[in-house]
Amino acid sequence: MVRMEILFLLFSAFVFCSSSVEAGFIGVNYGRVADNLPPPENVVALLKSIGVTNVKLYDADPSVLRALVGSGIEAVVTVPNELLATAATRSDFALAWIQRNVALYYPSTLVNTVAVGNEVFADSNNLTDFLVPAMRNFHAALAQLGLDRVVKVSSPIALTALQTSYPPSAGAFRPDLAEPVMRPMLELLRQTGSYVMVNAYPFFAYEDNTDVISLDYALSRPNAGVVDAGSNLRYYSLLDAQIDAVFAAMSALSYDDIKIVLSETGWPSKGDKKEAGAGLANAAAYNGNLVRRVLSGNAGTPMRPQADLDIYLFALFNENQKPGPESERNYGLFYPDEQKVYDIAFALGGDHRGRRRWDENRDRAISPAPGTVRVSSTGETWCVANTMAGAAKLQAALDYACGEGGADCRAIQPGAACFHPDTLEAHASYAFNSYYQTHWRASGTCDFEGAAFVVSQPPGMGTCLLQLGV
Repeated sequence: MVRMEILFLLFSAFVFCSSSVEAGFIGVNYGRVADNLPPPENVVALLKSIGVTNVKLYDADPSVLRALVGSGIEAVVTVPNELLATAATRSDFALAWIQRNVALYYPSTLVNTVAVGNEVFADSNNLTDFLVPAMRNFHAALAQLGLDRVVKVSSPIALTALQTSYPPSAGAFRPDLAEPVMRPMLELLRQTGSYVMVNAYPFFAYEDNTDVISLDYALSRPNAGVVDAGSNLRYYSLLDAQIDAVFAAMSALSYDDIKIVLSETGWPSKGDKKEAGAGLANAAAYNGNLVRRVLSGNAGTPMRPQADLDIYLFALFNENQKPGPESERNYGLFYPDEQKVYDIAFALGGDHRGRRRWDENRDRAISPAPGTVRVSSTGETWCVANTMAGAAKLQAALDYACGEGGADCRAIQPGAACFHPDTLEAHASYAFNSYYQTHWRASGTCDFEGAAFVVSQPPGMGTCLLQLGV
């Protein structure tokens, strides 16, 4: 009785803490550099079917904006780079653009952001000087139409805007951008309550540095971590290190109070032979781990552990007309025929509100109806502990899995074969994986309110986890 009361108290604390976390959202980039994509109406239906509530467009195409009418999906519209010079010098042009591409549709189509250009600093046409003046004119146009409180203005920047990105604590903007561009941009974003948009791709960093960056670190799979000597913070995710490098650069300019939104991130499911790391399993691992992490409310970084994170995955479809290496045409979550490239869920198995949801997932897994069980199409998968969830959440989930969850935890008892390593992470991984495998890897059985996630590569612990694989 005493043990059951302790379990109940632990679980109650776990549910209370996790329910108070406000997770960010996962959106998608809807690129259309292809000649074989479905019509916008089909795309909107697809987005709704997978539970995506936010989409980022690379233009303001009327057919897409009309298709989004009444959908409840929030949209980012983009001003093409080639229009920045005109928008920067003519406020009437900016006003007309907002009237035609935002005001005409809002609120039936929920435009929430105007992205002014895309990676302008990397554009060979040298448009940098036009960026902030154009942003000011677009914001002024929104204010004139009474839309500035519901529609924000920002501009996606690439990590090439940084002079230094490693270690993260040394992050700094390029000297040609820091004072003349980034400071006035950040000031505008602060004054208007907007946010910084960042395009970050761990794939590129891994591809160029496979000798020093581990694949697990790039994919946010369990790993030993990397210590930032400048801050003494340990990083388990290359994406976290990239985000914190931008935070550090902003902080150096005294703008560390502004939110970051990842306007692009992703991993290609296919690439050229020379593109190390490109592949189906790695794409599923990167995006799947990221989605679970964000939706579970554990998206804080070492520098900002309490921050949530909004992310737009790149991209919705494989785009067959994109130039460049093979990977450029294979970032999609879906093929043009709307079939999945790989399987990731955009919701944590329903509402996932505590023990009731865990029990429902278990019951469904024990007696699954046809078509309700998802098994990775890339082979074996395992369920492991999410160290970023924190010790309290891991312990509560471990107690549940070994108790009411029905996982076979005899092997991690003192003196048993898998007791060592005697760590919370190792024991939790064993218990979570036991639960996951005995329930046929059903969707929702490897989550535990964000305390666990699925990996598609053999985890550590020798045979202790591998022997549970199916």
